[in-house]
Amino acid sequence: MSSLTMSQRVAVAINAQRDELWPALAGFSLFFCLFSGYFMLRPIREAMGILAGVENLQWLFTATFVVMLVAVPLFAWLSSRVPRLHFIDWVYGFFTLNLLLFAVLFFTRDESVWLARGFYVWISVYNLFVVSVAWSLMADVFDSEQAKRLFAFIAAGASVGGLAGPALSALLIGSLGQAGLIVLAALLLAVALMLKQVLMRWREQGGAGRAGAVQAESPRRPVPGNPFSGLTRVLASPYLLGIAGFVILLATASTFLYFEQARLVAELFPQRADQVRVFGVIDFVVQAGALVSQLFITGRIARRMGVRVLLACVPLLVCVGFIGLALMPTFAMLAALMIVRRIGEYAFVRPGREMLFTPLDAESKYKAKNFIDTVVYRAGDAMSGWLKSLLDMFAQGAWLVALVGAACAALWGLLGWYLGSQADRKVTEQQVAVT
Repeated sequence: MSSLTMSQRVAVAINAQRDELWPALAGFSLFFCLFSGYFMLRPIREAMGILAGVENLQWLFTATFVVMLVAVPLFAWLSSRVPRLHFIDWVYGFFTLNLLLFAVLFFTRDESVWLARGFYVWISVYNLFVVSVAWSLMADVFDSEQAKRLFAFIAAGASVGGLAGPALSALLIGSLGQAGLIVLAALLLAVALMLKQVLMRWREQGGAGRAGAVQAESPRRPVPGNPFSGLTRVLASPYLLGIAGFVILLATASTFLYFEQARLVAELFPQRADQVRVFGVIDFVVQAGALVSQLFITGRIARRMGVRVLLACVPLLVCVGFIGLALMPTFAMLAALMIVRRIGEYAFVRPGREMLFTPLDAESKYKAKNFIDTVVYRAGDAMSGWLKSLLDMFAQGAWLVALVGAACAALWGLLGWYLGSQADRKVTEQQVAVT
């Protein structure tokens, strides 16, 4: 079998045209590196959250939001001065240095409560930024038609990384310790940066086959606008405001489930090693389920039924799950709902959400998108965290939180259906304009 024939077969298997094979594999590998590193650190973060006090989680969410308020204008200022071709170099380089600093701190001050709180907040900021920037890159490199075919496969790299990360953590924690795992995550982030060079080089060579004024924006120029143009861009666009509302509802459902998970795990598994093990098992099941869905289901749904189905089906399942949790508030029910919600987010909601940005201009893809992915998302986390605490004051147990969560999930699904329909319409209008 010739190498060309093998390339063609692989391309068909991942829904790529032959000239898209290597960029798609580079995107897959980039997300593999990001998520391998993150999921090596995620069980440590969850244990740090419990060490800092389950009763203080809403404060940690609020602190994360405040850090985002400071970081996002700096991020936007940098993107206005550094060409898109090199912007990710600065962002990932900065976070690599941060990781190395935390490695030193964990080596010297392992049991510090303040280190636990700082790491919890920082890893929450780190994850949103590096993933948001990576998806901005994908929306910049691939056009809308390519996104429907390739984003599910590219997102599968995150799921494979999510499987490899916990496995690497379990295998290496004894020999490397927490500090060593953080150094390894920094090395993986550096590899992701090299893969970004491959993607931008392909884009510059015209590999995306883009046409029209929006796609012709050169990556050798900075993103236009000022440090606050992400906010103003969102406020001026009903479409972007709808995406912001979608993200807030997503964060609300996620936060309600996350707080209940932390409370029950702290009650049922008092030892930190048991807590890390439980979180690791949940992560493994989630990533395995998401990978199967991304490889065999997501792309087919996007091509045949459109983005709206990707964005609406998971919220409706979560709505049903919340009602089940209200009727049977057990850890098994909560864990099942958490797994369904996270598989659905990774396999359907996240690729679908990124497809919403592919028809837009560079300022929307980088500044408005980053504002939504970071400030809006963490604002939703913080607000829903305090709302969860308020609901707990009115009712013991999970039933009231579950009912409010079901209502939010229903609104989330309706908004997802509307936004997906709008995105499909925008793509059709662009295709007509090009022809």
